[in-house]
Amino acid sequence: MGLKPDHWIKKMAHEHGMIEPFVDTQVRKGVISYGVSSYGYDIRVTEEFKIFTNVNSAIVDPKNFDPRSMVDFTGSVCIIPPNSFALARSVEYFRIPRNVLTVCLGKSTYARCGIIVNVTPFEPEWEGFVTLEISNTTPLPAKIYANEGIAQVLFFEGDEVCQVSYADKKGKYQNQQSIILPKL
Repeated sequence: MGLKPDHWIKKMAHEHGMIEPFVDTQVRKGVISYGVSSYGYDIRVTEEFKIFTNVNSAIVDPKNFDPRSMVDFTGSVCIIPPNSFALARSVEYFRIPRNVLTVCLGKSTYARCGIIVNVTPFEPEWEGFVTLEISNTTPLPAKIYANEGIAQVLFFEGDEVCQVSYADKKGKYQNQQSIILPKL
C-alpha cells in the first residue's frame, strides 16, 4: 500500500469523480489553503454547523446520542465555545475506489491554535459528504472558517482490492448528504 501523489489524485478526480467539486491547485491567497497538495487534498466545510451545547445536562452517549445536545448554526464563521466541539459537512463529495483507503488529518494552521479535527478513515467504496468533528481544546472561543481549508485527506492505494468494502457491509454512514450524528 502506498501514499498517492498529486498527479494520481488529479487523474482519479477527473476520470472517476473521486472528489467533487475538485480544485486542481492549492488555493492559498487570503484563505486557509485548500485543494490538491503534494500527497493529498485539503478539504473545506460548508456554512452548516452543529455546535455542542450542554444546556440540557445530557450525557454524551455514542449508543444513544441526544440530538438536543447540538445547536444548528449557519454562517461563514462558526464560533466554537471553549472546551467544546462542532460538527460540519465537507464541501467536497467523495467516491472512494475499492482499492483505496484515506486518512484525514487536521491542518497545522488550526492545530497550532488548539483546534483539532477528528475524522475516521474513508474506507474502500465509501461515498458521501464527510462529517467532520472540530474540537476547541482551548479555554477561549475559537473561530472556524467555512469554505476554507480545514483538513487534509491522504490517499493510500492497496496492491489489490479488499475482500469486503464499506459498500458491501452496507455501512451506516454511506451516501451521507448532511451532517450525521452518531448512529448505532
